[in-house]
This record gives sequence, structure tokens and C-alpha cells, in this order.
Amino acid sequence: MTESGPPPWLAWAREIQALAQTGLTYSESEYATRRYQRLTEIAAEMVQSCAGLAAGLLVEDFVAQPGYATPKVDVRGAVLQGDKILLVQERSDGHWCMPGGWADVGDLPSEVVVREVWEESGFHVAPRKVLGVYDANRSGTPLEFYHAYKVIFLCELEGGSARPSSETAAVGFFSFDNVPPLSANRTHERHLAEVQAHLRDPLRPAAFD
Repeated sequence: MTESGPPPWLAWAREIQALAQTGLTYSESEYATRRYQRLTEIAAEMVQSCAGLAAGLLVEDFVAQPGYATPKVDVRGAVLQGDKILLVQERSDGHWCMPGGWADVGDLPSEVVVREVWEESGFHVAPRKVLGVYDANRSGTPLEFYHAYKVIFLCELEGGSARPSSETAAVGFFSFDNVPPLSANRTHERHLAEVQAHLRDPLRPAAFD
């Protein structure tokens, strides 16, 4: 499978926004601040032109991002029951993915995956191994405007029962050869293939981009 990055306009807009955000953080003159503010507006206008989103709201969101620009972190749990993997159906797009979400400031990555699996599926798990660390924007659809990394944990099922949530419409275990339509920006075929590879070889090292 060939990996694909974001469309060029998104990569350019993302880089301009990141440069502007970092520049505003360290700017020491009014002249430089105005220039970085204009770069923020240009990034928003590019997204508005290509994606049809409101530039004004984007500028507000971009300005609200603090400090040096770095990737966000998306954490996912690979939970097995026999030879089937736990997937949840996202209310936002109707497609399926491994449970997970954005990491919160102050939490350990392992705490994030435990909480996210519980909140989205109703199952209690214990993380046992990091299966992979991926550039989330270079396989499937970018999570959103901001650049993100994806960390996938292999988790042991400890209890609970299937329960949808405010973010998930359904919960189920599926065989790898019969998965429902995937929410590719959250869980890509590439990620499921890596889970299978680790199940075949428990000593397999973590994958990474």
C-alpha cells in the first residue's frame, strides 16, 4: 500500500500556520507581530478557499493555539477478544475505528488509552505494549487541520460490556477479514495489519514512521 500525505494546499497552510504561531510566541516587535498575524490570516484564507471553511473562525482557532507549534497526539487501543478486534462506530461519520482520541495535557499516554476505551466502548482494559507510532496525516485522511501523531497500544481486555457513548453509536468485535467501513483518519487498514503482525509475532518491535 502506498502512503499518501495531505494535499499540497493543506501541507502549505499547515506549515504557514505553524510558523506564524511560533513567530507570535517569540515576537519581540510590533512589526514582526503584525507580519505573523497576517500569515495566520493567509493560512486561514487558504483553507477557506480549498475546503470551504469560515476563515474568521479559523483565525480565532489558530490564534488560540499557544506556544511553539507541535503535533497533537491521537491515542488508540487495540483490544482483542479471541481473534476479533474491538471497533466503535463514530457518530460523526458513521464509520468504525479502534477506540481512542486526543491525549489530554497532564495524562500519561497509557492513562489516555484506558480512559478512551472505557468512555467509547464500555470495556476496561490494561495497556500492554506500544504497537506503533504513526504520522496520522500520511495515511488515510488527516484528523483535522493540525498535524498529529498516532500512538496505538495493544490492550488486554479486563472486563466491562459493550456500551455506546456520546461519541460512538455502536460497539462490537470483528474478525480482521470482515471489518466494517473504517473511519480512515482514526483507524486505517495499515494499523489493523500491524495489529495482526504483532499477534503473529509477540516479539515484533513497535512500528514507526
